[in-house]
Amino acid sequence: MVRFSVLTIFPETLEAAFSASLLGKARERGVVDIETIDIRQYAAGPHLMTDDAPFGGGAGMVMKPEPIVAAIEAVVGARKHRGTYGRKEGAGAGAGAEAGVGAGAEAGVGADAGKRARVILLSPGGKRFTQEMAKELARERHLVFVCGRYEGVDDRVRAHFVDDEVSIGDYVLGGGEAAAWVVVEAVARLVPGVVGNAASIDSESFVEGLLEYPQYTRPRVFRGRAVPDVLVSGDHAAIAKWRREAQIARTKAERADLYARWIAKCGKD
Repeated sequence: MVRFSVLTIFPETLEAAFSASLLGKARERGVVDIETIDIRQYAAGPHLMTDDAPFGGGAGMVMKPEPIVAAIEAVVGARKHRGTYGRKEGAGAGAGAEAGVGAGAEAGVGADAGKRARVILLSPGGKRFTQEMAKELARERHLVFVCGRYEGVDDRVRAHFVDDEVSIGDYVLGGGEAAAWVVVEAVARLVPGVVGNAASIDSESFVEGLLEYPQYTRPRVFRGRAVPDVLVSGDHAAIAKWRREAQIARTKAERADLYARWIAKCGKD
């Protein structure tokens, strides 16, 4: 089972998504564990502020490091986060002390401190999320996602308290919640037992670096447009051949970048 922990200041926006459809059923069956954690509960002061004006001036607000890191530590335990996984060895402890974090550990939380967790900041500047990355993340035991807001998070969080940065595309969202939904959905469906027919995963887009072949269902003819005859022929070898050719042709026509990489990989056209 994979555990997903999503840290956000708007947990209610994600709970609806994680409780519906495939993810909701997987949660009910205990195949995956998905939790949303409100960063505000780790903020200090009467107003539980999670953001402040940027040093040096400028428009917008920046998310403060203390509540984010305290939330991370409440989930995975206080430790040298990046140092633990070989990135910027030893940086986490000093930065954490300077920021005054560690509230989670002081409060006696972080029961999973001895278990490995991978902490990921969802950020436009992160590594591009792909199907290959989804397959990699599906092998983890515990994934912790940090959802930024406003102008982003204090850079000390990015530099010292997360293991990776991930982006779902070259555009800017109002916050990381939509990105968290995308990543959790893509990763969770690769966890055994989440998708009812596991064989369907093997033929989906991007599995081999190609788009999926066209799919059809009833009625056989819709507004004068018929399903290709081969798909109702009963000839499984012919169907497999048609699907493969359609898959390649579709990728070549619609995603020349993917097609070029596939050609380079397999060495044929």
